[in-house]
Amino acid sequence: MIPAENFSERVLSWFDEHGRKNLPWQQDKTPYRVWISEIMLQQTQVATVIPYYARFMTSFPSVEALANASEDDVLSHWSGLGYYARARNLHKAAKKLVSEFDSEFPLTVDGVCELPGIGRSTAAAILSISRGVQAAILDGNVKRVLARFHAVPTWPGEKKTENQMWEIAEGYAPQDRAGDYTQAMMDLGATLCTRSKPQCLLCPLHEDCMAIKLGDPTDFPIKKVKKTKPTKSTVMLILINEDGQLLLEKRASVGIWGGLWSLPESEESESLILDAEQRFHFQLMSEESLESFRHTFSHYHLMIHPVKLVVESQSMIHDSNKYQWCTKDNALNLGLPAPVRQILIDME
Repeated sequence: MIPAENFSERVLSWFDEHGRKNLPWQQDKTPYRVWISEIMLQQTQVATVIPYYARFMTSFPSVEALANASEDDVLSHWSGLGYYARARNLHKAAKKLVSEFDSEFPLTVDGVCELPGIGRSTAAAILSISRGVQAAILDGNVKRVLARFHAVPTWPGEKKTENQMWEIAEGYAPQDRAGDYTQAMMDLGATLCTRSKPQCLLCPLHEDCMAIKLGDPTDFPIKKVKKTKPTKSTVMLILINEDGQLLLEKRASVGIWGGLWSLPESEESESLILDAEQRFHFQLMSEESLESFRHTFSHYHLMIHPVKLVVESQSMIHDSNKYQWCTKDNALNLGLPAPVRQILIDME
C-alpha cells in the first residue's frame, strides 16, 4: 500500500485538473441538495439523473417542501427512475428531519444514518461534500477503484471483504479537502476506472495498481456467481370506460412499484375476462390483446401481457383511495411504473 498522503494527493491533483465540477448538485452544496443527488445517483447514471434532479429541486427546493408534499406527488417526480423505495424513504426522511431535527441534518455520520434510506456511505458523502467532514465513502465506484488498486481477492459483497475495504477507504481519507476527495474518488470510478473499459493510463494511481500488474483490471472486483433469473408473468388490464377514461389502481406501499399508480393486474387464465368482470362489476363491450413484452428487475424477469377492455362501468366499484378513473394525459402525470407508462404512451 502506498502512503495515505501520497494516495489522496494523487487523486486530488487529478481531480483539480480533470474532475467534474459543474454538475447541478455541485452548486450551492447544502446537505439537502447533496442528499437528493446521492439518493438519485444510486443505481442510476449521471446523465439520467440530471433532468430528474432539476425537476425535483424545482418542485421541492427545501426539506420542508419535500416533507409537506404528498407521497403521490413525490412518486410522480420519481416515475421512470426505478427503485421507488428510494423516493418513499426520501419522503419519510424529510418528515423526520422537519419533525425531529428542526429541518437540519445531523452533524455525524451515525446521526444521518438514523434517517430512512441512508446508509453509512451515503451519510459520509452528504457530510463530507456539504460540510467538509472527514468521512470515508464506499459506493460502487469507490469499491471498484480500491478493489482494483489492491487486487482484493474476494467478492466485496461478503461481510469480511466489505469490512476490509472500509478499513482501506478510511486509511486513505484525508483530513483536508474531504469533500473534494469524496467527489474525486466517485469521479475516478465513474469516468476512468469503469467496469468494462478502464482507461488505466490516464489514472493517477496506475503505477501502483495491483490489478494492472496482475494483467487484467476487469478481473476485479471479484464477481458474485450469477444465478439464472426466473421469469414471472402477469396480465395488465387496460380498462377503458365509455368516456375514454382508464382505471388505475394504487399499489401497496411495500414491494415492487410500492405506492405507484398502475394498471390492475390478473393472472393468465382461460377465465380471465370472467374473473375481471366479477372483480370490477363491468359489462364488456370489446376486448383486444396487445403485444406482450418483458420487463427486467434485479432478481427476475416479468413478462407483461396487456389486455385492453372497453367496458360499461356505471356499476363498477370505486374507491378513490385505491382506484381512480382518469384520462390518459392525467395518468401520465402520476407516478407510474416505467412499463405501465410505456403501455399508455404506445396505446392509441
